[in-house]
Amino acid sequence: MNWLRTAEFKVGLLVIVVGSLIAVMSMRVSDDPSYLGRAKKAWFLLPNAAGLVKNSAVRSAGIPVGIIKDIKLQDGMARIDITVRSDVPLTTSAAIEIKSSGILGDKYIEVYPGSPTDSPLPDESQILTVKEGGGMENLMAQVSEVAGSLKKVAKSLEEATTEDGTRKHVLGRIVKNIETLTGDLAQVTTENKDKIGDIVDQVHSITSSLEEVMNDKSDSGLKETWKKLSKTVSNLDEITTKIKNGDGALGKLISDEDTAENLSSAIEGVNDFVSAGSRIQTAFDFKTEYLGEVGSWKSYIGIQIQPGLDRYYYLAVVDDPAGVVETTRTQTSGSTSSDITEVKTYQNKIKFTILFAKNFWDLTIKGGLIENGGGFGIDYHFFRRKLKVSMEAFDFTRTNVRGSVSYSFYRGLYVTAGINDALDKNNAQSGYLGAGLLLTNDDIKFLMTSAPF
Repeated sequence: MNWLRTAEFKVGLLVIVVGSLIAVMSMRVSDDPSYLGRAKKAWFLLPNAAGLVKNSAVRSAGIPVGIIKDIKLQDGMARIDITVRSDVPLTTSAAIEIKSSGILGDKYIEVYPGSPTDSPLPDESQILTVKEGGGMENLMAQVSEVAGSLKKVAKSLEEATTEDGTRKHVLGRIVKNIETLTGDLAQVTTENKDKIGDIVDQVHSITSSLEEVMNDKSDSGLKETWKKLSKTVSNLDEITTKIKNGDGALGKLISDEDTAENLSSAIEGVNDFVSAGSRIQTAFDFKTEYLGEVGSWKSYIGIQIQPGLDRYYYLAVVDDPAGVVETTRTQTSGSTSSDITEVKTYQNKIKFTILFAKNFWDLTIKGGLIENGGGFGIDYHFFRRKLKVSMEAFDFTRTNVRGSVSYSFYRGLYVTAGINDALDKNNAQSGYLGAGLLLTNDDIKFLMTSAPF
């Protein structure tokens, strides 16, 4: 291993190290972020690329973030390819603005990354939003437009003030009308000098009369009236002072803290009563179920009154096609049970439900009158209260147990399924399937505001 100690090896190693340092430093100080793949590429079109130079800086918020990679002709326009750092979050709403960096016509590109909520801009995609900045060319064009407008104004003034152009222009007609008006005024003052003198004498008489009123010292004079007004103001000041000090009923009402607090409490109580009424949530429930064994529809019309989040009242009218069940047994022959035929007759009946319910998070316990019989029920909610599993028991002389599952899928619309009279104590056991609509205050407001009338 003596070759490691040779001068040639040491010189070669030094050259490699120095060259590597120079290469790394060149990449570090270069404005081109495309080294080592640390870049995003994009392009855009300009009608005129004058003032833009290849490899010049691309800035964002005034900070260099890339360079102009290439400038070439495409479809009669200038295509500008840019490369920016990978940490610049370009989105589909990104925009380009051409700005001037001096008065000599030099320009640079300002890139706006776009809204962070938009999707990222794919690599080597076109940026569609391009704005031309205020360069010297635009400034000179605007100055030229202003000079042209001033020239037109001067020409119009010249034409309006000449004898021939007076009636052709609005400004000329205005000047002519002013000239006529001043001539008429001069003529009026010349012809009515005596009347104008009379008017001046009358004004002098009015001012003399005002002076006499001001100097009148009688009881009806202006000075006495002023004294009475001053006394009235003094009395008002005395009254407000007493009120401020708490004298009298009005003063106690304003100054006494207990009285003011009692009045404030009374007003607050009235406000709470009124606001509580406005916070009550009301919902209307319309539901129908098809009873498979009965072969008919069972309908509900209900109202839910909710004074708070933890409780509500529910009132409903139920049209039950199996409200009354009559069973007729007929024995055909023999004495065995197989020879007995049962025929069920169903009669319609209107029933009422009045419930009070208490919410415990996702669990609801309710009780009261259920379809004309005392009873209770339990509801449990899943999936942010969209899915509800219910069990009810009522009419304990012939205990009716009912189980159901309902799912709300859009703005109060829901479907339901279950079994009625699960123990068949009323000879009305039947599975059912139905749908309903629960309209809240907000839903009713939405329907009313969306109505076309």
